[in-house]
Amino acid sequence: MQTKIGTAFMATLAAIALAAAPAAMRPASAEEATATAEHPDAKMVAEGKALYTHHCAHCHGFNMVNPGTVAYDLRQFPHDQKSRFVNSVTNGKNNRMPRWADLLSLEQIDLLWAYVETGGAQ
Repeated sequence: MQTKIGTAFMATLAAIALAAAPAAMRPASAEEATATAEHPDAKMVAEGKALYTHHCAHCHGFNMVNPGTVAYDLRQFPHDQKSRFVNSVTNGKNNRMPRWADLLSLEQIDLLWAYVETGGAQ
């Protein structure tokens, strides 16, 4: 069982370590995460488009123009359902969409989402 002093000491050490960590290793603040999620920058969108072209376009169409297959038209994907998108990409969808969790990192899926939010326009 930790004492109040021990708990305070551990919290202080954690705060010092977090402050000393490079920005890339620190968790984003709620404001930063919201800003990034709501307003992806042009670089994120371009990286997402490159990933999309490499991994997704063969089913979902170049620039998200659906080629008439059974693949979902991503231009119609609701912009308020990022968690649904992440889940579908990560785990696959029914027997029609493969699971991408073993090939794409969560960061790459976020970049794909940044591109999907544009509806294929850049």
